[in-house]
Amino acid sequence: MTAVPQPRPAEESATTATAPVPTGTVPDLTATAQEPAADPVVTGPPARTRAAGRRSLALALLLGVAGAAVTLLAAGKTWAHGTAKYAEGSVALTVSGSEITGVPGALALVGLAALVAVFAVRGIGRSVVSGLLVLCGVGIVTAALTDGPGSALAAAATAATTLASTTVVGESSTTWPWIAAAGGALLFAAGVLAVLHGRHWPGMSNRYDRDGATGLPSRKDRRPAPDPERPEELWKALDRGEDPTGG
Repeated sequence: MTAVPQPRPAEESATTATAPVPTGTVPDLTATAQEPAADPVVTGPPARTRAAGRRSLALALLLGVAGAAVTLLAAGKTWAHGTAKYAEGSVALTVSGSEITGVPGALALVGLAALVAVFAVRGIGRSVVSGLLVLCGVGIVTAALTDGPGSALAAAATAATTLASTTVVGESSTTWPWIAAAGGALLFAAGVLAVLHGRHWPGMSNRYDRDGATGLPSRKDRRPAPDPERPEELWKALDRGEDPTGG
């Protein structure tokens, strides 16, 4: 006779189909349910870089303005003394820095304009203007220390005596040429700071193009539409030049 298999009870089949879980063990559900990865957050420059940029910006402004002011002040002061000798006697002479050379005063004004232009441009333009600021400082130092007062004293002697054959003796210089050179050195230092750190400085146009540069909606777009049930909001929208209907 052939043996007929007997069906197992339902409870026994359920027991064998499921693996036993040891007592005191908590199943790990993290393998099956994982949190989705967070989207990367795009941040701006590090706080340390922004702080260093602000410090270098303030220092460059201080050096540039002080250097231009010192140079302009020194250019109007007496740079040299002398005495004009002629047949009837002698005349004391004094000449100012602007009479000896007009280069320091002119370059100081150019340096001030370049200092302002540094914040009006970006990229290559800012580097070019920063280099111009450096050159202004170098030019002021060179002109203040190398241009002698001889020709200016001779012109002053001719004007004082109305004689073409006047001899100038006793030439002496004051400290103002060195002060003008110090002003040029300050402008030079401001230009060097602009060259090295200018890329971290803000520009004048930041307040206008910040929203477009970051891809975020503008403040106007983020402002909620006025409530038609509140007439004061409609009037405020009209005052801002907006369409209160949302069109």
